[in-house]
Amino acid sequence: MTSHSMIFGCEGLTLTPAEYRFFASAQPWGFILFARNIEDRAQLKRLTNDLRGAVGWNAPILIDQEGGRVQRMRAPEWREYLPALDQMERAGADAARAMYLRNRLIAEELYDVGIDVNCAPLADVIWPESHPVLRNRCYGSDVDTVVAMCRETVRGFLDGGVLPVLKHVPGYGRAVVDGHKDLPTVDVPLAELEALDFAPFKQLNDIKMGMTAHIVFPVIDDLPATTSPKAMRMIRNEIGFDGLIMTDDISMEALSGTVAERSAASLAAGCDLVLHCNGEMPDMEAVADVCGRMGAKAQSRAKAALKQRKTPMEIDIPEVIAELERLIGD
Repeated sequence: MTSHSMIFGCEGLTLTPAEYRFFASAQPWGFILFARNIEDRAQLKRLTNDLRGAVGWNAPILIDQEGGRVQRMRAPEWREYLPALDQMERAGADAARAMYLRNRLIAEELYDVGIDVNCAPLADVIWPESHPVLRNRCYGSDVDTVVAMCRETVRGFLDGGVLPVLKHVPGYGRAVVDGHKDLPTVDVPLAELEALDFAPFKQLNDIKMGMTAHIVFPVIDDLPATTSPKAMRMIRNEIGFDGLIMTDDISMEALSGTVAERSAASLAAGCDLVLHCNGEMPDMEAVADVCGRMGAKAQSRAKAALKQRKTPMEIDIPEVIAELERLIGD
């Protein structure tokens, strides 16, 4: 059965019979998990198995496990990580090596419980005005540093059997409001955006999956990038990103209209997948009603992304932990 153009969350620690039936019928391409879905390793392994059982194949299961504030799996069951920018500052000249080690450990924890996609790295460039909700999640204020840290993050994930998702395309660093609540607008000349904000994404355009930014660049369009055909053409053509593009959470308050209207607009603009995160059944049903089967191009991009899934390389976990601790001074 061909998957449909959406990724869904679920409500709790286990799948309800209604959720199981719905997922079996709707056939989302994948799933995403949050803290509400996570208790311990045994429970999480059961949940990931059940999600895949509902759709009848080894569907991708996503999470946001960046470290710092955005960390769904937490102590005491799992390791805690500093915000990326804080870790980089502590590691100094060894920041790239520390970034690899951190993300290799994160990948090991995810793979162990059946999660094979992590929504990172962040290629957003930090600005003095960047909203605090984003700032220390990012990797730097210059293009070269951001790209280098993204590369190490990707390498750590892939070595651990986990796929990366590049975010937030085409750039979210100048947002001065929280997109979970309001729509950011960045009125900056195109040449400046291309030289700074968009540049990391162009250099990282070989990554096989990306996530959009709910942000308006008036110089491109008066619509948010997620629902803007002009922005999506720019991402595909000028930035050159031909990977699988999912929306950021379609239920975020930055977007207007119903979730069905937002979903339809995102797909019409050129997104491959609609990401819906809150696990609320009425919303998911509305999204499923407007998200048809993945088109040929989306299927090809998805196949290319999933082809990168592999068995993790063998590592000595205690040694990796000890090296990371030496580098960041813990």
